[in-house]
Amino acid sequence: MDIGQSRPQPYFPALAPLTDKLSEYAYPLIRIVAGLTLAPHGCQKLFEWFGGNRVGTAALFSKVGLEPAMSLVYLTGSIELIGGLCIALGLFTRAAGAVVFVMLTVAWYKVHLVNGFFWTKLGIEYPLFWSLVMLAFAFGGGGKYSLDEKIGKEI
Repeated sequence: MDIGQSRPQPYFPALAPLTDKLSEYAYPLIRIVAGLTLAPHGCQKLFEWFGGNRVGTAALFSKVGLEPAMSLVYLTGSIELIGGLCIALGLFTRAAGAVVFVMLTVAWYKVHLVNGFFWTKLGIEYPLFWSLVMLAFAFGGGGKYSLDEKIGKEI
């Protein structure tokens, strides 16, 4: 905390010891869940697990002008799987966050923008949100309880 800044007083002071203790786990929790949420999307594209379909994904990529479509399916799947695992582990977190941010920005811009904002209409809401979460990891790094911290290095 910066000198001269005061901390807001809790509405429920009796909970302060609990919230003080748990607050250090907030960022790692978001990082782990975000990474583990992203990784299965890579498994869909690379291994056709969880209902994935490479040919269908390649057809979608072609339809929106992303070529060579099948090569981009493999690239996207690799970014999702490897990037997701790196983010979850907090390993090379800044680089993984930046790469995933770029991939998701392309996704919402090239695929979802034509559908408007709301995800219920396949709009940009969901991929835009996740791209900004990944940008936060690119800026913030792995943080506490990450392999980056344990190793003592980050990109």
